Amino acid sequence: MSIQVFILSNLMKENSYPYKLKKQLSEPIPLDQLGGLTESKLYYHFETLAKKGLIEIVEIIKEEHRPDKQVFAITAKGREELPKLIYKLFENTDIVKDMIVGLIGLQYVDKKKVVDILENNVNEIKERWNQLSGMEGKVQVTEEDKELRNFVRGYITARTDHNVQWLEELINKIKQGVL
Repeated sequence: MSIQVFILSNLMKENSYPYKLKKQLSEPIPLDQLGGLTESKLYYHFETLAKKGLIEIVEIIKEEHRPDKQVFAITAKGREELPKLIYKLFENTDIVKDMIVGLIGLQYVDKKKVVDILENNVNEIKERWNQLSGMEGKVQVTEEDKELRNFVRGYITARTDHNVQWLEELINKIKQGVL
């Protein structure tokens, strides 16, 4: 889904074709490689969006000794769906790294609604963590398993605290209008 949000967000700015978007992702930092985005995956998502009526071919560029380039534009239906996809992206994850594509499209959504979603995510994380922490005394651990339990608890605590910290920072930056 995040690849489709990326494509639609870019087509909101200008008409484009798959190879051009792939090239934008690979220069100067190879974000495509870091995210495992291949050219075939990108073409697949363009085709999927076209079948859904969210984008359409508006031009075919013919070049000698090269394959034709199909230039796509976002449709009215695509403009309508993009905010829904962005909200869904924020709702389906509570990890900032998985939200980055959605953050790129913040200009196409109601930021207050995004803040509400993110605050809900933080509250759910804290609630889950409190429930797990409350179970600690109820679970019998052998002496030989204490070190493992302490290691795992430390790791999970640090990850949870770090994630909540970054989500709260993201919420504050959106509220302040910085993002």
